Amino acid sequence: MPRASRRKGDAARRHADTVRFVLFEARPAGLEFHQLVRASALSPHQVRSGLAALKDEAASKGWPPLIWNRVDGYQLGAERAALEAYERQVVSEKLTQFRRFITGTVAPHAAAHPNDKWVRHIVAQLNSIE
Repeated sequence: MPRASRRKGDAARRHADTVRFVLFEARPAGLEFHQLVRASALSPHQVRSGLAALKDEAASKGWPPLIWNRVDGYQLGAERAALEAYERQVVSEKLTQFRRFITGTVAPHAAAHPNDKWVRHIVAQLNSIE
């Protein structure tokens, strides 16, 4: 995902507008990434930047959410069932990443250095997430 400074620049906003227009035209169907690149006439980097900026802009302006799934690709304003499936998939993925991070990195670090200030801090942060 592009850095925050690139998501908030004028170019990223223009790319987001282009991506939003293309996805709006494709509704209710979605577009796969390569289709989005072709339909928008943007480079793959510009489309990624536009997608990131569009997610931020949609959230701040109350627009329909942008989701992605393997079957339909990127979609704007999907139905409730599609939104719920996307949310479940993302939450499951992130929880798996956190579990692997905790068991593979933080736990061994905490066992090796139990009095380390950073270890105590990161363990407290992760416990608050739990």
